[in-house]
Amino acid sequence: MTHTVPTLERPAPFRRPPEPAQPIVADEPALGSVPVPRSLQVVASLPTGADKRAAVQAMFDRIAPRYQQLNRLLTFHLDGSWRRRALDALDLAPGQLVLDLATGPGDLLPGLAARHVTALGVDLSSGMLRLAPPGALVVQGDAAALPLPSGRLDGAVSAFALRNFVELGPVLAELARVLRPGGRIALLDVSTPRQVLLAAGHALWFGRAVPAIGGLLSDGAAYRYLPKSLAYLPEPPELVDLVRRAGFVAVEHRLLSGGIVQLLSGTRAAMSTGRAGG
Repeated sequence: MTHTVPTLERPAPFRRPPEPAQPIVADEPALGSVPVPRSLQVVASLPTGADKRAAVQAMFDRIAPRYQQLNRLLTFHLDGSWRRRALDALDLAPGQLVLDLATGPGDLLPGLAARHVTALGVDLSSGMLRLAPPGALVVQGDAAALPLPSGRLDGAVSAFALRNFVELGPVLAELARVLRPGGRIALLDVSTPRQVLLAAGHALWFGRAVPAIGGLLSDGAAYRYLPKSLAYLPEPPELVDLVRRAGFVAVEHRLLSGGIVQLLSGTRAAMSTGRAGG
């Protein structure tokens, strides 16, 4: 059955993306004889621009079959509670239209349906979209160029995808474009705990155990990329500033579960009338 949302464009058929010439790998390149800080080495080893887009798309196509099961395993089933916190932050009303950006296999879509809203999932990976819940409305698309009209959505949510966008600024600008004034966003992603003991335990689990388990049960390169991808994320004050500059107010940044996850929320600012105040 083909699903449509009134006034929204009909989704294009899924097309399997080509494999990139250089998939995401974990090995770090040689950076010369001068010692380089570990954080800069990690950044230098990660793809950027069009290479990142292609690599991330192909990676999620590869890991799609076991993605949900591994999420549950590697987060000790905490990922469900984090997603519920994001939906709570949207403060949704029945009948509203909400975007699940980078929906993946649609983990957020049942929760949105339970809140009696119309949900549309958008993702770059066709492999992930094929695993969406039966009857879900999903569209393959780029977060930086959404196939949606301006000012029509009441909310947008995204879970654990900020690191995977090529650039955050254009994606946040697109969210501001498709949301009506007063519309809400809630954006989840991983973080690093500030407390010393928690940070040490997190580094051991996220940096060592997760890649090892992911390599055994799914795709080694993808799960070695996962902890390294933290390097893509700006520090919280810069993240908050990026969201504000994109056109959102009442921006809040919260740490969940001791700081291993972060939640950004905000409200689309009213459109400027162009009249000077006074």
